[in-house]
Amino acid sequence: MILPFRTVQFSQRILILLSLLTLWSISNAQISIKPRQLTTLDAALASSQKNFNLPSLSVAIVHEGKVIFSKSYGERMAGSGQLTTPNSLYAVASNTKAFTSAALAQLVDQGLIEWDDRVQKHLPWFELYDPYVTSEMRIRDLLCHRSGLETFSGDLLWYGSKLTSKEVLVSSKHLKPTSPFRTTYGYQNLMFMAAGAVIESVTEQPWKGYIQQALLDQVGMPQSVLSTDDLETRSDVASPHNELESGEQIPIEWLNWDNMAPAGALISSTEEMARWMMVQLDSGRTATDTLWSRQRTHEMWSMHTPIPVSSWYRNRFPSMHFRGYGLGWELYTLHGRKMVAHSGGYDGMISRQVLVPEEKLGMIIMTNANSSVPWGWGHDAMGMLLEGKKESPTIEFLLERKRLEPQNRIEDEEALIASRVPQASPSFSLEKYQGLYRDPMYGDVRITQNDNRLEFDFIPTDLFKGWLEPWHYDTFRLHWGTQMMLPTGMAQFSMNMKGDVESLDFDVPNPDFDFTELHFARVVDSE
Repeated sequence: MILPFRTVQFSQRILILLSLLTLWSISNAQISIKPRQLTTLDAALASSQKNFNLPSLSVAIVHEGKVIFSKSYGERMAGSGQLTTPNSLYAVASNTKAFTSAALAQLVDQGLIEWDDRVQKHLPWFELYDPYVTSEMRIRDLLCHRSGLETFSGDLLWYGSKLTSKEVLVSSKHLKPTSPFRTTYGYQNLMFMAAGAVIESVTEQPWKGYIQQALLDQVGMPQSVLSTDDLETRSDVASPHNELESGEQIPIEWLNWDNMAPAGALISSTEEMARWMMVQLDSGRTATDTLWSRQRTHEMWSMHTPIPVSSWYRNRFPSMHFRGYGLGWELYTLHGRKMVAHSGGYDGMISRQVLVPEEKLGMIIMTNANSSVPWGWGHDAMGMLLEGKKESPTIEFLLERKRLEPQNRIEDEEALIASRVPQASPSFSLEKYQGLYRDPMYGDVRITQNDNRLEFDFIPTDLFKGWLEPWHYDTFRLHWGTQMMLPTGMAQFSMNMKGDVESLDFDVPNPDFDFTELHFARVVDSE
């Protein structure tokens, strides 16, 4: 029997439709995470804590609205014997940004703001490097790192400084852009500080109070705090650490980040961050309430600013086909899924959070050391959970790099010494370099002579004190007098046409703080 053409065409359409429905059901099928996968991951995490010499590591995994893995390894403070737990508090740093974005999403739902409100509508005093950019900057621009400023530009204004959040933002008008507005990704803490100021302006209450009431209390995060000042009321708290060149991990003091709180002040545990991940994966819903709408989740998880997938990323993560940033979240593909993620970096504490929305899967990893291990596991654990892999190639790469660190330090020091000009004494006696030097954006640095060496004091930042070793000519090697994560650097004095010392510049090579943004002109001679 020969079927009519129309019947054949109809039958083909039915077959195509059934095939598409089958493919759709396969692509939306939830993964089944087996106990042996978690056992393999557990053993690997425990090894990482030992192999990388981490004081501790704390991990939680959620799947389909439940915590399926929660475990901690090591000690809250190295050598103390006090074991860390899933309730131990760690700084989650920039994972705070998603809370600030969620708070603004709530205000959008309430009709109090729109994502595309001009920032100056709510902060009339807000000003950046260009009148057009100042006027055109919208709330969503604050949340997706496309201001035109370089990554981490201006962070020296708030880091450990006495400046208030508003003073930091007012001073940021002096920062120079490195790309046109809305064209290039440049990670910006200052813009999230401005976003927090918008929340304060609209709600007429402090950012900390609003986040506590509208998010932490609703999600069920009673032990989490939004300031180091509140840690004294908590007993289960991990200590941040720095690793000495000898390999010893030593505890360091907590550094207050109140002046940049909307960008990174949250201190939480894997236990409570697990609850946050479950709310995120359920589009803002708790067991009893809806904190923000699904539409807001879609907007926060939509790419606003593309990030190039570098050759390094392409080689190491072949399934990563795009990268970008939404509103408070990193976005990329891995193992055929969309990833919604973020890292957090604090002095002596690093964290990584990864959500896989279509699988209702989330993972948070925290450590109390300056280590890339959380970032590494944020990638490798996805291979184990989504693909059933047993390998951890990113962790192996990081471990090999750690093994090479001592030799790399030796080689770097040898290269620096080789670059030194021999027998090139300073132009003046040390007392001639004394004085007060001022950067119009940051403030003052005082140079004084104490016995036979120069000492420096960055007035706005108590951490930034130390001494200067004559290197060659009018360049001095900078040595910090306080224990922290920044390496040694250089200080360069410059002279005017009369041969007098007139300015001072610093270079401290590191991935977080750009000292070359500052230029200090001499304003007062010391007595």
